[in-house]
Amino acid sequence: MDNDNPEWTDKDFKNAVPFSALPESLQTKLRGIKGRGKQKSPTKVSTTVRFDSDVLDAFRATGRGWQARMNEALKEWLKDHAA
Repeated sequence: MDNDNPEWTDKDFKNAVPFSALPESLQTKLRGIKGRGKQKSPTKVSTTVRFDSDVLDAFRATGRGWQARMNEALKEWLKDHAA
């Protein structure tokens, strides 16, 4: 189970409304939201890595920001283990 993005329940689906059913003022506001855009000089690189499930479970259990904490833990490890 992904705690950061849980499965929808029957209640969630029952309470959901289509975008077109939202008040026009809210639709306008939501349409005006812009993403943060592309970074001028990216600091992160997207990759695919496989970890043991117990390692991922432990980091995910720490809540939002678990990926950043995992990144910091790896940086700390690198300080003590030269390449």
